[in-house]
Amino acid sequence: MGKNRLEAFSDGVLAIIITIMVLELKVPQGDDFTALRPLWPVFLSYVLSFVYVGIYWNNHHHLFHVTQQVNGIILWANLHLLFWLSLFPFVTGWMGENHFTPAPTALYGVVLWMAAIAYWLLQRAIIAKHGKDSLLAVAVGNDLKGKLSPVLYALAIPLAFVQPWIAQGVYVLVAMMWLVPDRRIERVLGERNE
Repeated sequence: MGKNRLEAFSDGVLAIIITIMVLELKVPQGDDFTALRPLWPVFLSYVLSFVYVGIYWNNHHHLFHVTQQVNGIILWANLHLLFWLSLFPFVTGWMGENHFTPAPTALYGVVLWMAAIAYWLLQRAIIAKHGKDSLLAVAVGNDLKGKLSPVLYALAIPLAFVQPWIAQGVYVLVAMMWLVPDRRIERVLGERNE
């Protein structure tokens, strides 16, 4: 099967996720900047989640740039990823509205952790379809960031109950690791075209 419908559907879902998240930013009562002060936790959680959705969109785009065909397993693996990403608006809102308290911060980490696992499973499904010598398999290599991210999330989840700001710091750290564009796929494509 071709991949175009999967990509279009995924792009649409990610756009809706971002739209729902921004709609959670309520307009404050009042006409001066002090009216914005209570919104800072909600805004900060929105920014973090926006960055994460952007990272997933960017990596998903690169992933499917080297994917030639999809099968049922890839379709379901992609839906699995989209399921966890679709929970971002809920956990983002809950965490921000409750000023980064332990339970919402931990649940945010659970969703990040499950999304990372879902992305890894999608990557594995594509490599299984295209072979160990495929462009994606070569580009991914040993995937240090991909292996480290779920470990850091798993550590941050219980830390949220000890000190929520430590868990938040871990979430920001992982986002910063992925903010630097991952050039592995671009590099492999460039080498193939030379």
